[in-house]
Amino acid sequence: MTLIKSISGIRGTIGGAAGDNLTPLDLVKFTSAYAEWLKGEYPGRRLKVVIGRDARLSGEMAAAIVEGTLCGCGVDVINIGLATTPTVELAVTGKQADGGIILTASHNPKQWNALKLLNSHGEFLNDAEGKKVLALAQAGVSAYPEIDRIGRVIERSSYNDEHIRGALALKLADLDAVRKAKFKVVVDAVNSVGGVVIPKLLREMGVEVVELNCTPDGNFAHNPEPVPENLTEISARVPAEKADLGIIVDPDVDRLALVCEDGTMFGEEYTLVAVADYVLTHTKGATVSNLSSSRALRDVTEKHGCKYAAAAVGEVNVVTKMKEIAAVIGGEGNGGVIYPELHYGRDALVGVVLFLTLLAKSGLKASQLRATYPAYHISKNKIELTPDIDVDKVLAQMKAKHAGEQVTDIDGVKIDFPAEWVHLRKSNTEPIIRIYSESRDKAAADALAEKIIGEIRAIVAK
Repeated sequence: MTLIKSISGIRGTIGGAAGDNLTPLDLVKFTSAYAEWLKGEYPGRRLKVVIGRDARLSGEMAAAIVEGTLCGCGVDVINIGLATTPTVELAVTGKQADGGIILTASHNPKQWNALKLLNSHGEFLNDAEGKKVLALAQAGVSAYPEIDRIGRVIERSSYNDEHIRGALALKLADLDAVRKAKFKVVVDAVNSVGGVVIPKLLREMGVEVVELNCTPDGNFAHNPEPVPENLTEISARVPAEKADLGIIVDPDVDRLALVCEDGTMFGEEYTLVAVADYVLTHTKGATVSNLSSSRALRDVTEKHGCKYAAAAVGEVNVVTKMKEIAAVIGGEGNGGVIYPELHYGRDALVGVVLFLTLLAKSGLKASQLRATYPAYHISKNKIELTPDIDVDKVLAQMKAKHAGEQVTDIDGVKIDFPAEWVHLRKSNTEPIIRIYSESRDKAAADALAEKIIGEIRAIVAK
């Protein structure tokens, strides 16, 4: 497995040959390069970096290597241990650190891990900054500091409670309404760090919690990507428990998926749509999502008399666009909610608090709330990449083939047809081409995807 280096971090599978996988040598190499980059950003400063990890099996090993490497580079470390991605982001600013490293491969299976790199604002490095780190990794660190200048671990403490308090203190959080609703919620945290923070957050809100896969031991109970085919267990459990809602998070808790009281999917695309609807009811302003996200957010935004904008896929790209147009909320259709009142990062805790507030104040069941939003269906497909596939050539030919339609090429190729769209792009996190299509129903979305996949295969076969 080749290491994948992108704006989503440096990620790979554990074990195997250095340079081809995420081995201990690779962890040292990229952590050292990140430390060198920070030194260039803040010359002469005694640097301080926050590290945290999800509960995956390689997490403790990887965190120990990263911690030691940072110290060896002359950087002091605040290790917050088991932490969600948004918790680490908040800890960087809360602890006034110069950067952060999150050990998580997000939704990838257990054999994967990754270094996600943060700047001093607790936000992901942008493309230019990431390229500098990769160039430094390629060049190698010329010399490490001598004994009197090595770093040390200056703190070991959890930051989970601070994050929970921040989410509960949001101005639009109505905790009284949630407590009065007396919700019962099933939580599936895929046996990662969400099993620690989400039940605690819910109980602080007066919610009765049924825990499912909430032991943070890294033994993922199912494929950890929170998409319908991986969520059959909780879909059955919610109606069996007579619960009001099911909540699913990925291993690092930046994505939030929901199950209605009848066991049907609320739809990960609609997590952001519902939360944005609630926010826009109280705070008028622009919204942003990525090119692969549902048109439903645009529709809801325009219903409120506000403007919607699209960004390239990747949290840092969405955040950049949000800042550019002063968006009041944004995120990604994979269940990622970004609400700047707390911080510029996808945050499932924020999503939970705002969604439950909306559900409580609406007086509707989850399925009834879902029915109030525009009905779209996204078909999410992929083509495995082989070394002989020239992705750029494929995308260029697809763009030319559909030149008569509205085509956007800031991130792969998105083709907007009058009543549907398809987005083709090389994944930042896996060796695949993603093909996302959206239409008014599942059959139409699947048919569009199959048509496009057929066109791609014809190009590759030539």
